[in-house]
Amino acid sequence: MQIWAGLGNPGTQYALHRHNVGFMVADTIAATYDFSPWTKKFRALVSEGRIGRNRVMLLKPQTYMNDSGDSVQAALHFFKLPIDALTAIHDELDLAPMKVKVRTGGGLAGHNGLRSIDAAMGPDFRRLRIGIGHPGNKDRVTGYVLGNYAKSEMEPLSDLLGAVAAEAEWLADRDDVRFMNDVALRLHQ
Repeated sequence: MQIWAGLGNPGTQYALHRHNVGFMVADTIAATYDFSPWTKKFRALVSEGRIGRNRVMLLKPQTYMNDSGDSVQAALHFFKLPIDALTAIHDELDLAPMKVKVRTGGGLAGHNGLRSIDAAMGPDFRRLRIGIGHPGNKDRVTGYVLGNYAKSEMEPLSDLLGAVAAEAEWLADRDDVRFMNDVALRLHQ
């Protein structure tokens, strides 16, 4: 089993924040692959299903971003899974908007959800990074990240979520390069 943790903040007031794109990806994948209804477990909302030949549990920590690691660690420990079974899905300031990159390990780039997972489990987990771009000025980062997607971004965001879900089988098969290439191709059709 793999655990894909979409990172975000619980509550409808945060639903369209750039910081919640991890939740958006998890919701889209759950709907696309007809996963189980969301239930509460591990201080999170969880939904299980199959993507291709792989069993995947989607996890949306309800601990707020800063404590995401507690929820993720509880799920991994319950199933006795190693850290490489984890994929964290999160927003990335250092990527252009609507770009997708996958990597294992690396820095935290000031992301509190990643910092929390790193503190609980170490840095060697896979990350599905969803670009949100940078507002240009360091002083504007918090308001930008914790702000809603602009109306003009909604259609590209919808296309991105659909592309990620459509190509999720490659991610589940751990063919990260194929996943990234096929998502990019879908977005440039």
